[in-house]
Amino acid sequence: MRSGNEPVTARSPLRLRFWLSLWGLVWAGAGAALFALADRPGWAAFCAVVALLAAVDLVVVVRRIRQGPHYQPGRDIPPYEPPAGPRP
Repeated sequence: MRSGNEPVTARSPLRLRFWLSLWGLVWAGAGAALFALADRPGWAAFCAVVALLAAVDLVVVVRRIRQGPHYQPGRDIPPYEPPAGPRP
């Protein structure tokens, strides 16, 4: 059942984000190292920035997973109730 407040109560698939961030971190790190060895400093810097962003996302995801079911609800936790009151 759709309640109309899905953007407010949306749940993020944190385990999928974890694996995608890890995958991006590995590939961007490898790209930065290989481009640095190939004497391509621009591409190496770009890959290093992407690796840094992936690492930051990985830290955020792991932190939210460890916070428990408020951020990573299981199948036994029902969806959030719609907010009470008039709609804007």
